Amino acid sequence: MGEISVSAQDIDHLLHDPASAYGAPYQRAYAELAATHRGRPVAEIVPLLRRAADTALLGFTGADLIEQAQAISSGAPYELRVRITGP
Repeated sequence: MGEISVSAQDIDHLLHDPASAYGAPYQRAYAELAATHRGRPVAEIVPLLRRAADTALLGFTGADLIEQAQAISSGAPYELRVRITGP
């Protein structure tokens, strides 16, 4: 299970919010990779996740990205604990 802290004003960078104008939520990128990269090598998925995290301005650790890539590769569920910070 991964863990990330996100400010309340930037939660739309992580989760899709139809009321937000932000166009690159990490949730969308993760879901697309999960749908298209099952069975692919973890080493192939990690850079794609890193790019998505960087685009969404999220600070996932390398270990978090590897765990996520392993879940995508194997088709296993991935649980992410999100801590909302600030106003």
